[in-house]
Amino acid sequence: MKEFYSNINLKLYYSLILMGIIIMTTGLFIGNPRMEEHDTGYILHIVLVVFLSVCLIRYPKYETQVSRIIIILVASAYFYLIFFLYPDTWSTFVFLCFIPAISILFFDPKLFYFSLILNGLSITATFSYIIFIDQGKIYPHITRDLVGNIANFAGSQVILYLIFYLSSARINKLKSYYEQIQHQERLKTTGQLAAAVAHEIRNPLTVVQGFLQLYREEISFSPDVKRNFSLMIDELKTAEHVISHFLTFAKPNKEKKLDTIDLKYALQSVTDLLYSYGLLNDNKINLNVQEDCFVVANTIEFKQLITNLVKNAIEASKIGDAVTVIAKKMRDYVEIKIIDYGSGMSEAEVKSLGTPFYSLKSKGTGLGLMICYQIVEKYNGTIQFQSIKDEGTTVTLKFPIH
Repeated sequence: MKEFYSNINLKLYYSLILMGIIIMTTGLFIGNPRMEEHDTGYILHIVLVVFLSVCLIRYPKYETQVSRIIIILVASAYFYLIFFLYPDTWSTFVFLCFIPAISILFFDPKLFYFSLILNGLSITATFSYIIFIDQGKIYPHITRDLVGNIANFAGSQVILYLIFYLSSARINKLKSYYEQIQHQERLKTTGQLAAAVAHEIRNPLTVVQGFLQLYREEISFSPDVKRNFSLMIDELKTAEHVISHFLTFAKPNKEKKLDTIDLKYALQSVTDLLYSYGLLNDNKINLNVQEDCFVVANTIEFKQLITNLVKNAIEASKIGDAVTVIAKKMRDYVEIKIIDYGSGMSEAEVKSLGTPFYSLKSKGTGLGLMICYQIVEKYNGTIQFQSIKDEGTTVTLKFPIH
């Protein structure tokens, strides 16, 4: 999610802040019993009003965690100060109850919990002072119904927590939905590009490849020249392979037969296929599949999905490291995990996975992983990458149980 003011009109923010500053300033100079005395408490009141006003005005230009913490601390100090300076104004206690509400505006969980705990400790110290030292002399409206006031404060904190929790959950849901839309747009763009590219270059490549194969069979050319022809043909085959990936996006076959796939046999088939590939760098594949795990999908597409992911895990692994494939049945879905202990990825690299032409391989196109995303989405599944740099990656697939 973007910073706080990406979703709030800046003019509205400054208008509300100006209203707040006017109210705080009014409290300083109109009907204030301490105004004529100019004692330390009143001076401190002025200082906090000025400091808090400056912090709020400057915040849109300096949206940092430090700025937020300072605003929370200064606001807390301000509300507790007016509670102690003006004991006859019972409504100041209400402000103490809702101090954590300020942090909700920043949509920052750590800041909210910090504010909630800080306010809890501060109110505990405040009640302790009123009970054991003041004993109801200055704050009789608190001690008259001490249990009720404590219960009201605790209830207000619970309400604030619920508001924050529900708001945070909704924001995370919207964020996930927005990322899904972005991913679908990327797939759509790639499909359109694929159709255009395949149409324009596939036929010319086929013609060139055919002539090169003819020239390679000519006895008049030297062996060195024929090797060059073979090299060119191999490169054209690579280009043809990439174009075939494009066509998968451009014209996906939605009429493929669905099968009830037994994961034990399907995953065993894939790992057997890739066994020799893993042995090139002494990478073994450990398979652990729970009994009675079934997925409804096209068998060919499902094996293509698993093959791509396991092959990626092998290629990311160090020499001698094992790749682990685990499948188990949960309550409402089947979960498949593919784990490697290789180079891993940074958070930024994980977020870029599935983007057209983004690949961590030197000769990769990123299209293989895009096909994986497409297959998973086609069968109402989910795919998630968890990775730590230099420690490894875990790919988690989830498919609904039918």
